[in-house]
Amino acid sequence: MIRRPDSCWPAFAGLVLLVATTSGCMPANADSPAFSTLTGSVDPEGRQPTAASAVPAGTTGPASTTSPEPAPRPSAPTTTVRPGTAVTTLAVLRVKGRAPMTGYDRGEFGQAWADTDRNGCDTRNDILRRDLAPFTLKAGTNGCLVLTGTLLDPYTGKKIGFVRGSGTSSAVQVDHVVALSDAWQKGAQQWSTARRTAFANDPLNLLAVDGPTNARKGDGDAATWLPPRKAVRCSYVARQVAVKHRYGLWVTAAERDAVIRVLSSCPGQALPRASASVPLGGGRVTTGPAPTRAAASPTPSGTKTRSSETDPRFGTCREANAAGYGPYRRGADPEYDWYQDRDDDGLVCER
Repeated sequence: MIRRPDSCWPAFAGLVLLVATTSGCMPANADSPAFSTLTGSVDPEGRQPTAASAVPAGTTGPASTTSPEPAPRPSAPTTTVRPGTAVTTLAVLRVKGRAPMTGYDRGEFGQAWADTDRNGCDTRNDILRRDLAPFTLKAGTNGCLVLTGTLLDPYTGKKIGFVRGSGTSSAVQVDHVVALSDAWQKGAQQWSTARRTAFANDPLNLLAVDGPTNARKGDGDAATWLPPRKAVRCSYVARQVAVKHRYGLWVTAAERDAVIRVLSSCPGQALPRASASVPLGGGRVTTGPAPTRAAASPTPSGTKTRSSETDPRFGTCREANAAGYGPYRRGADPEYDWYQDRDDDGLVCER
C-alpha cells in the first residue's frame, strides 16, 4: 500500500485518487501512470498482488511443505480505474478560486455560432443535425439549416419536438456544457479571441438540450448545477472534465469535490471523445412551411416591427431572418449589438 499524508489526497465516498493533485503531493512511485481504486489496492501497473508479494515480512522462503497453508480468505473485490478516465483526468486539473468576472462579455468569445470548421454551416445548426433524430433540412441551404426534428433531451429524458421559428426555436437550445462565463473566470480571459472562439464552437462542449432546463442551469458549474436526470450525471461531469482538460481550464475546490461525488458511483466513467466536424446533410430536404412568427401588435404605417420572442443569437442575420427574427434597431433592441450594421443606418437584420 502506498503511504502518503492523508491531507494530500481527496477521498470521498470510498473513492481514493492515487494521482498528483494540485498541492503537489505525489506517491512514492511518482513516475508511474496515474490511477485510482475503489477499496483494496493495486500496483502502479494495475496488477493484482501476487502470491509472492503476499509473503509475510521477515519470511526467508516459502512455507514448509509439512505445514499445509490454510485456505486463502476471499478478498474484497477491487475496481481499478486506469489513466484516461474522468476521475484520473480530474486529478490533474489545477484547483484555484474563481477569477473576477471583470471584462466578461459574450463578444469576447467571437461571433456567436461561427463556422469555425469551415463546412459552410454555423455551429448551432451543426449541433442540431448531430443531436436531433430524425430531422428535416431547408432546401437551398446545402444540407445546413434544420427546420424540424426530435430531440431526446439528455438533461430530462423528455422527447422534444423542434420547429424552427420565432415562437418555437427556443424549445431546443444548444448548451455550452462548460459555460462561457465559467470558462472566463477559470482561465479563458487570458486567451486570444481566436482560442475563445474555438472554445465557444467546439462540439465537445456543446449539447442540444431542453431550453427551459438550460435556462435554469445558467452559468453554473458542477458545484451549483447538475442535470435533473441522474442517469446522465456521470457522462455530464465527464464532459466538463474533458473540456477543461483540453483547454487547460482550472476547477474550484467545491467544483472538484462535486465532480468526485458524482464519479464515486461510476469510477470507470470514460471521457467523451473529441467531436469531429459535423457533416452536412443527413436529413430529409424540404421547402418546409413558412417559419412560425409571434403575432405583432399594430404599429404606425411604415414602422418595422421585431418578434416579441427573444432572439437566440444566430450566427448571421440571414439565419435570423430565415427563422422569422429581425429587424433590430440601434438603441431599442439589445440584439442590434449582436449583428453587424454594415451600412451604419441604425438597423440590422432587415428583411
